[in-house]
Amino acid sequence: MRAVAGAVCLATILCLCNCSQGPVSLHVAEPYPKRLSEWRLFTAIQPALKPNLGVVPYDLNTPLFSDYASKYRFVWMPKGTAAEYREETPFDFPVGTVLAKTFTFPAVKSGDPERLIETRLLVRTQTGWVPLPYIWDANQRDATLQLVPDPVPIHYIDTAGKPHDFVYVIPNTNECAECHDNNKVLQPIGPKARNLNKDFAYESGAENQLLHLARVGYLHGLPPTQPAWPKAAKWDDSSAPLDVRARAYLDNNCAHCHQPGGQAGYTGVDFRFSQGHLANQGLCKSPNSAGFVGALRYDIVPGDPDHSILIYRLESTAPKVSMPALGRDLVHVEGVQLLKHWIANLAGGCHQREF
Repeated sequence: MRAVAGAVCLATILCLCNCSQGPVSLHVAEPYPKRLSEWRLFTAIQPALKPNLGVVPYDLNTPLFSDYASKYRFVWMPKGTAAEYREETPFDFPVGTVLAKTFTFPAVKSGDPERLIETRLLVRTQTGWVPLPYIWDANQRDATLQLVPDPVPIHYIDTAGKPHDFVYVIPNTNECAECHDNNKVLQPIGPKARNLNKDFAYESGAENQLLHLARVGYLHGLPPTQPAWPKAAKWDDSSAPLDVRARAYLDNNCAHCHQPGGQAGYTGVDFRFSQGHLANQGLCKSPNSAGFVGALRYDIVPGDPDHSILIYRLESTAPKVSMPALGRDLVHVEGVQLLKHWIANLAGGCHQREF
């Protein structure tokens, strides 16, 4: 009897409540489920999230930095529906689509499963996309919908033996629009062709993600020839050219705001990968919003990263100074080094500099 009871308890820990009670649950209008388990997206949570039937994992070539959190992404669409391929912008997803992104950090105790912090859902409803943040309980068995989440203390020791102690701030639902809004319309950011054009290790084997989505019926309109598919560089792949890695980093960490229609579209700085003109990326351009930053005059000074406002803001954690303004409380040291190296290798200089 004790062995049976122990097995039942283990199943409870490994599975979300209701995880085996049927297919994914469709919700396209309020009220939305209070518990993540009610969506039935996953059939198990430890030692890793196990997706339910039809829930497809995916990854990005160069993701957004979020305080060194690990992220696990999944997409689900109602039966018989599919996203329409777009070459530049996010795909056009059908009503009922659920995009799920789970943020984790290493466990305090070495060898334990990763600590689940939050699972953000972006749901395509009849009236548009709706963000829903689910915060994981301390017992790691389920997550609760919290529109205004509390900050979460994080503590762990990395593989190099370095301790990490900081407070992880989760954006509330109103703040989601600051990154996801374009021309007053909420939309996804990551699932674009250039970000998804890579292999992924599915349970069935490794396969290109675009091909896989098309094969399982989740993507229509994929161009027939693979060389025609755009592809973003992996920011930390040293075998790729420095310029494309830096621009991919800016595209995924900055361009959701710094593009026409974005929250920072008024600045005139456009970090989308598709536009390759340095003049539009802040080269020798003075800010037109907050004025100079300290003694710094230009957003990007070619050959001089230490006098570039872009670097100053990426290295800052101060409110109203740091960029991105939301989604991080730590400095991405490796990302900053990449952009410093990129700027240092840009030819030329800015005239009439006053430093």
